[in-house]
Amino acid sequence: MQAKLRARHIFKVFGDAPQDALERLGRGESKTEIFAETGQTVGVQDVSFDVPEGHIFVVMGLSGSGKSTLVRMLNGLIAPTSGEILIDGEDVAKCGAERLRAVRRDKIAMVFQHFALFPHMSVAENAAYGLKIKGVGPAERREKAVEALGQVGLAAYADSHPQDLSGGMQQRVGLARALATDPQILLMDEPFGALDPLIRREMQDELLRLQKTLKKTIIFITHDLNEALLLGDEIAIMKDGRFVQVGTAQEIVSAPADDYVSAFVADIDRGRVFTAEHVAAEPAAIQLGGASAEAALQSMEEQNRNALYVLDGDRIAGVVTYQNLAAAARDSDTSVSDVLITDFPAVEGDAQLNQIYGAASAGLPIAVTDGENRLVGIVEPEAVFAQLSGEEKPAEEGRR
Repeated sequence: MQAKLRARHIFKVFGDAPQDALERLGRGESKTEIFAETGQTVGVQDVSFDVPEGHIFVVMGLSGSGKSTLVRMLNGLIAPTSGEILIDGEDVAKCGAERLRAVRRDKIAMVFQHFALFPHMSVAENAAYGLKIKGVGPAERREKAVEALGQVGLAAYADSHPQDLSGGMQQRVGLARALATDPQILLMDEPFGALDPLIRREMQDELLRLQKTLKKTIIFITHDLNEALLLGDEIAIMKDGRFVQVGTAQEIVSAPADDYVSAFVADIDRGRVFTAEHVAAEPAAIQLGGASAEAALQSMEEQNRNALYVLDGDRIAGVVTYQNLAAAARDSDTSVSDVLITDFPAVEGDAQLNQIYGAASAGLPIAVTDGENRLVGIVEPEAVFAQLSGEEKPAEEGRR
């Protein structure tokens, strides 16, 4: 997938002798050693990543890790000491001031932790501020601002003032201000960090809802790993100016790169990270028409399964268990349809494991469907429990 934004070997050194610091880094000296010897502060060192169009790339790190310095380099607020920052193939780290202003105006918008709303302006005027800077006329500004406020559920508050809104609502205005300019790239620097936990979760859900339709390219900065795991298509864990691991939420939780990352993920709720598709096995099924109980039982034994889904064409008719089939096979007049369980658990592939724990506890394999009741996979209960405990098993193991 083609990258919308690409960073290559980005370094940032704060001080009056940055080249000396770069040379020392090249010789293997640490950030701490360089500061002690030279007074130069290494903010970001040798960071490279790609963000495909329409993806959310989350940079997670503690205070002082370099994440805010990094995001400010992406839109030219801070110039990198060395490296490339490519937007649609253009190196904005090396373009002139006029071209950089054009890129900011036409391609990038930023949402900060602190709302920075103008108290003397209405909500709509705040949302339209970026459009005003671009030279858009008053009527069009108003129209686009109200449209953006509608996207975040605040169109009715267009003529209110920021002080009339809650903190969460004010942050929605900040998001609407960014959306009003229709940017291709959103840079979000801890945008929900000042909100209380309940409002913060609402804003996270709101961002995911918007992203389903807007499909912006988003670089999201946070110090909260749970937030990173919830939002990120891909996540970078940052420490001392470096990326120590880059991967999906599932990759980072399943295989942390070092002890630093392991400490972060130790207490993560795996049920919110992994989904049904991560533990699903290939579907085992038979057709309803013409299948005898004896033939179904033989198929189940060959596949080492304790239950088998039954299809009527390409739709699920139900599920049969080994125990019921064994009893039916002793009676030649009993068919598969006679022991069919039609009340079976079914989920789509993106269902989180914490949402299907109850279904797994019932003991039947869970049908993974494509939304039209077509079987695309099977989740065995033990696969759910193993993933939640961190003791993953291959999907083929542990059938009976």
